[in-house]
Amino acid sequence: MTLARPLPPNVYQLDAPPAPDTPPLDGSRRASVAIIGGGIVGLTTALHLAEAGTDVVVLEANEPGWGASGNNGGQLNPGLKFDPDTIEQTWGPELGRRMVSFAWDTPTRAFELIERLGIACDAHRGGTLRAARSAKARGAVETTARQCMARGMPVDWLARTQTQAVTGTPAYHGAMLDTRGGNLNPLAYSRGLARAALAAGARIHGGTPATALRRTAAGWSVETPAGTVEAEKILIATNGFTDDLWQGLRRTIVPVFSAIAATGPLSPAQRDGITPDRPSVYESGRITVYYRIDAQGRLLMGGRGPMQPIATPDPIAYLTDYAVELWPQLKGVRWTHGWNSQLAMTKDHWPHIHEPSPDALIYLGCNGRGVALATALAAQLAGRLLHGGGFRLDLPVVTPKPIAFHAFWPLGVRAAVLHGRLMDRLGL
Repeated sequence: MTLARPLPPNVYQLDAPPAPDTPPLDGSRRASVAIIGGGIVGLTTALHLAEAGTDVVVLEANEPGWGASGNNGGQLNPGLKFDPDTIEQTWGPELGRRMVSFAWDTPTRAFELIERLGIACDAHRGGTLRAARSAKARGAVETTARQCMARGMPVDWLARTQTQAVTGTPAYHGAMLDTRGGNLNPLAYSRGLARAALAAGARIHGGTPATALRRTAAGWSVETPAGTVEAEKILIATNGFTDDLWQGLRRTIVPVFSAIAATGPLSPAQRDGITPDRPSVYESGRITVYYRIDAQGRLLMGGRGPMQPIATPDPIAYLTDYAVELWPQLKGVRWTHGWNSQLAMTKDHWPHIHEPSPDALIYLGCNGRGVALATALAAQLAGRLLHGGGFRLDLPVVTPKPIAFHAFWPLGVRAAVLHGRLMDRLGL
């Protein structure tokens, strides 16, 4: 397959199975549904549609999983950015409660799908730890834990000594443990989803960017460099790589780069001294740092990165230095990989579902929680495409709102990251 751009140099390629054959579109095709974007949302939605007998075509500019779907931290984290009380207060008791129930159970749905399809992606249900790096963060994390426990969720609050036992560092003031979370190899997962969707009857075309979109009497026409797809309905699932295909959509999100550095396999003593049960860990703060030990015993450290692609760990030395600060025994350990990819952040920090017409759906704005959330939501997006407005979604459908002064977002992101890092280090 000829790719528009090679995969970022992530460590996942060492262990992931080969990508399935997804040749570029050549000529004209007809389908009931055309999906633009071959990440986790697009692939999983295509899988459910194909399993329901629907003729579906996926158009991906590069290869399935090329973007953040195959390059993220591999964490399956429950919930949304906001606490359950805030969600219910914002969206009302009926929708708000559905949102909480749905969002906090998304890892369960992802693990169930992985098991059903037999996807080999090093899936590990070691829980998710939200760690408080400061006394101020401790209050916020403990509040979240109390709200979750009040709703009967499998969540525990860990005191400082307990947190040190499960993370190997005395740096944290406490942590919330949600046993539903976990981690996986996201590139292997994305390729597994693509393979399952193809087996179910979906057609996936890599190296095929959608270059134009227009209305037709029968629905939609999606133009590509070497062909056209005529479809009754469309789903746009381009997230951090959203462009001007749909007018104004690009200006509703801010693409930011999340970067990851990985060591080679650590010795048993080294890795057991970090996170013996291999949970996914993310710190509570303005600028999130996250990490985990993978199935091969490598340490993966992630966080906000340079606003341009990287190919080595050198540009993100602040992450590797921070790892040694947390675990001094790692001094001198070799960091073998460094990479990044674009995520879509929304101004209000909610995921955005848009439905500009009964035959068009748009989803973007995972806000860094893409793996589990995208997997679970895809089943609902497929239901909406199959059954229309009568199919109930557990996230709100909202009107697109362009962000003011969007052209200046790179400057704003850099300033926010620098300020956030400083405040987090000062514990403010």
